[in-house]
Amino acid sequence: MRETPERLTTRGWNGYEGNKNRAFRYTTPKKRLTAEDLTPELLASRTFHLICSPARCRELVLDIKDKRADLPASICGKPDKPQNENDDAACNHLPKPIFIWEPVPDLCTPDELLNCTNVLPLVDIMSPNHAELAGFMGDDGLDPETGEISTRAIERACEQLLGSMPLQSFSIVVRAGEKGCYLARNGGRKRTHKSKSKKKGKKPSALLHGGLQPDTDMEALFAGLLQDAEGSIAREEIEVDPGVERWIPAFHTDIPVENANGNDAVKNTTDDKNGAKEPNIKKNKVVDPTGGGNTFLGGLAAALARGKGLEEAAAWGSVAASLAIEQVGMPKLGQDAEGRETWNGVRVDERFEEFKTRLAFSG
Repeated sequence: MRETPERLTTRGWNGYEGNKNRAFRYTTPKKRLTAEDLTPELLASRTFHLICSPARCRELVLDIKDKRADLPASICGKPDKPQNENDDAACNHLPKPIFIWEPVPDLCTPDELLNCTNVLPLVDIMSPNHAELAGFMGDDGLDPETGEISTRAIERACEQLLGSMPLQSFSIVVRAGEKGCYLARNGGRKRTHKSKSKKKGKKPSALLHGGLQPDTDMEALFAGLLQDAEGSIAREEIEVDPGVERWIPAFHTDIPVENANGNDAVKNTTDDKNGAKEPNIKKNKVVDPTGGGNTFLGGLAAALARGKGLEEAAAWGSVAASLAIEQVGMPKLGQDAEGRETWNGVRVDERFEEFKTRLAFSG
C-alpha cells in the first residue's frame, strides 16, 4: 500500500452500454505505478500485468528488467554472502519474468499500431479486449448486422497483426466477453542437428572425378564441410511449431443441460406454456462483469507461472473470471465440509475439471 494523504485515492467509473461495450473514466487524478514503486519482493515476481500505452509498456518492461538484475541475493534465494570469490552475489538467476500487456483503450488507434508491433517482442502476451484490438485496426469489432461482438473480425485482426511479424513468435489473447477469448500465436521454428548415419562419409576426392555432372552427389561434394567430429554428416532438421488459433468459450454460457452434465437430451425437457417440449437450458450466472477481465488475466498469469501451456492457462483464466462475475463485488471465500477452500461455494479445481471436459482437452 502506498500512503499519500495529500491526495485522493485513484477512483474510476465503469459503465456498460446495451451491446455490453464497456465505458470507463477516472473520477479522481490517477497516480501511475512505476518500477520505482515496486518493493524488492514484488520485483522478483514471476509475472507482471501491465495496463498502459505501447510506449509506456516498453519503458516499464526495460525498467523492471534492469531493477531485477540489481536485486540482492537474499531476495533470489541465494546466500547473503558468496561462498567463494567466484560466486556472484547478484540476483542473476531469477526465472525469466512473464509480461502480460493490456493496452489502454484511449491509445488503441491506427496511429499507435506501429508502436504496438514494436513492443510485441518485449512482452510474452498481448491481451486487448475485442474493442481495443479493433481500435488498432480502425474498426469497432462488432457485427454490422447484429451489433454483437464479431468473432470473424477478431480472427482477422489477429491474423493481420501476427502476419506483420512473420519472423518471430508472439501470443495474443483477446478477451471477448460472452464470446469467451481467442488465442492466437504464430508458429516459430526450432532448428536441431542430428546425425542420420553413423558411417563416415567418403571424401569428395573418392567420389568425384572431373567437373560437375547432372547426377553429381552434392552432399558428398561438401561432405568434408558437413561432417561432425565423429565423421558423420550432420543434417539439419527443422521442428515447426504450428502455432495456436483457438476459441476458449466463457465458462458461463446458456448451454443445454445434456451438454453440461452428460444426461440424455430427451429426458431433459420441460413443457412450455403451449405444452411443447423444450430442452432444459443451464442459464449463465453472470451478475456483474466488472473485474472479469482483470481476474481472467490474473488466472492466466498464475497458470503460466506454474508452467501451463497457453490453452490450459486461458481455461484457468476463464474459471477465475467466472467466480468474479457471479455477484456484485468480491466472490465469497469459504470452506467445504472437509475444510477445503471454496469460492462462491465451489472448489476451483472441480470447476476447472468440469470446464476442461467441456473443452475436450487434456492437461
